[in-house]
Amino acid sequence: MAGHSSPIGVFDSGVGGISVMAALRRALPGEDFIFFGDTAHAPYGTKSQAEVLTLVTRVMERLLGYGVKAVVIACNTATSAAAAALREAYTLPIIGMEPALKPAHALRHGGQILVLATPTTLRLPKFQRLMERYGEGAVPLPCPGLMELVERESFDQAGRYLREHFAPYDMARVDAVVLGCTHYTFLRPVLKDLLPPAVSVLDGNEGTARQLARVLAEKQLLKAEGPGSVRLETSGDPAVALPVMERLLVRAEALIEE
Repeated sequence: MAGHSSPIGVFDSGVGGISVMAALRRALPGEDFIFFGDTAHAPYGTKSQAEVLTLVTRVMERLLGYGVKAVVIACNTATSAAAAALREAYTLPIIGMEPALKPAHALRHGGQILVLATPTTLRLPKFQRLMERYGEGAVPLPCPGLMELVERESFDQAGRYLREHFAPYDMARVDAVVLGCTHYTFLRPVLKDLLPPAVSVLDGNEGTARQLARVLAEKQLLKAEGPGSVRLETSGDPAVALPVMERLLVRAEALIEE
């Protein structure tokens, strides 16, 4: 049985969830984490809901084999497609992600909110419900292929991609940009160069970290003593994927400090 000293499982379709991993580590520095990137099956964002659920269930079983006490779905697409089904199937705490549309709505002062996300995230009911509540002025902006650029660390190319995507919009009338995919957090420096200073850029990483901390405290599962650790795993080629994860973890932690 998992207890307070057991690790926390974190997973994503690829390496984007490393940005969430950095936020979790900052919020809970004494905890042990196992991060699994399903890079062999990335991207999730262009797959059907049934395909994503099959892949995510496989990842869950792997993490359960490590005796994890909780799981964080560090992927908006996987959360939208599979979180509800996973919570019905498993009894341990499962924390998901959602595009930060609610806090963006609170910051809006009459302008637009551009919501960058994968096509799958934007078309599933979870996002549609979010739009019904907080979608005034929001413009869903599907970004097929952007996640793959982050996977390849092609940040200059990602900048050109975003410039083309933003071209139809008057950025002087945009109040916020929501990063609805965990990969996109790594593009904050690129966005800083593309967007006016007044435009807020939001992601769900810190909110997810706070939610995990609350749930662990409620269930008395917080680790009693540190220091914590992070173990990185992949379904892809470790020689290729793990060095990318390690570099991106350093990048994500540096972005948090800025």
